[in-house]
Amino acid sequence: MMRFEIVDRVAVLTLDRQERRNALNAEICDEIRAHFMSVAGVGGERVNGVGAIVIAAEGSAFCAGADLARRAADTADGGGIQPGGNDSFRPSFERLLYCIVEHPLPVFAAINGPCMGAGMQLAVGCDFRVASPKAIFSIPASKLGIVLSAANIARLSRLVGPSMSRDLLLASRSLNVDEAESAGLVNRRADDVRDFTIAWADEVARLAPITVHGHKRALHLIETGLSQDGIAELKALEETAFMSSDLQEGLDAFAQKRPPEFTGK
Repeated sequence: MMRFEIVDRVAVLTLDRQERRNALNAEICDEIRAHFMSVAGVGGERVNGVGAIVIAAEGSAFCAGADLARRAADTADGGGIQPGGNDSFRPSFERLLYCIVEHPLPVFAAINGPCMGAGMQLAVGCDFRVASPKAIFSIPASKLGIVLSAANIARLSRLVGPSMSRDLLLASRSLNVDEAESAGLVNRRADDVRDFTIAWADEVARLAPITVHGHKRALHLIETGLSQDGIAELKALEETAFMSSDLQEGLDAFAQKRPPEFTGK
C-alpha cells in the first residue's frame, strides 16, 4: 500500500493504493509514521544521511482522503468516531500529522492529482507542497457531517487565512491548482511533480541542517503562540547554530567560493 526508499539525501514515501485512490486508513497512517520516526534525528543530526522527506503517490490521485468504507465498518455498531469510540482512523491520523509537524526534517508533498479531505489535511501539515496541473484541493467535511480537529483547522487557517478556510470548510469549495497557488496552499508547480519535488527536497537537504531544523521549529513555535518556554527554546536554537562547526564551514565556503559541506554539527 506504500513504498519507502532513500534517494540520495531524501526519504521518499509513496502511497500506492490506487484501487482506493490512495485513501488512508489507520494502518497506513501508522506505517507512514513509523518510517518518519526511522529518519528522525535530534536537532541537526541526520539518520542514514537523510535531510528531507517527500510524500508522493502513484496513480491519478494524491489521496482521496480517509477510507470511508473502512470508517463506516468500524463505527457500524454505534461506537462512533469520537475519542474512545470504534473509529481507528482518527487517532492514528492525528498522531501522524503531529509527527509531520514536529519532525526535525522538512517535509514535502508531491501532489499529482486530487488531494481531498484527509489527503488535503496531510498536505497542509507538510512544510512544502508541489502540485501538478491536475491537482484539485478540497475538504468536503460539510458534505459528510465531519468536524475537523482544532489542530487541523488552525493549521489550515494559518496557511490560507480565515476567509479561504471558511470557503473550504463551510462551503466545501474545491480549488484548482491556480486557485490553490493564489491562496498560498501551493509553493511550486511542476508537470513531473514527483521528480521535481525529490530534486527540490535534495537541494534543501544540502543546506545547513541545524539552521533548517531551527527555523522549522521556530516557525512552529511562533505560529502556535510563544510561551516563556518557547522563547527559551528559540534562544537555545540560536546559540546552537552560532556555536556550530557548520557556521564556520559556511563562512569558509563563502570566502573560498566553493559549495559548503555541512555535517549538522
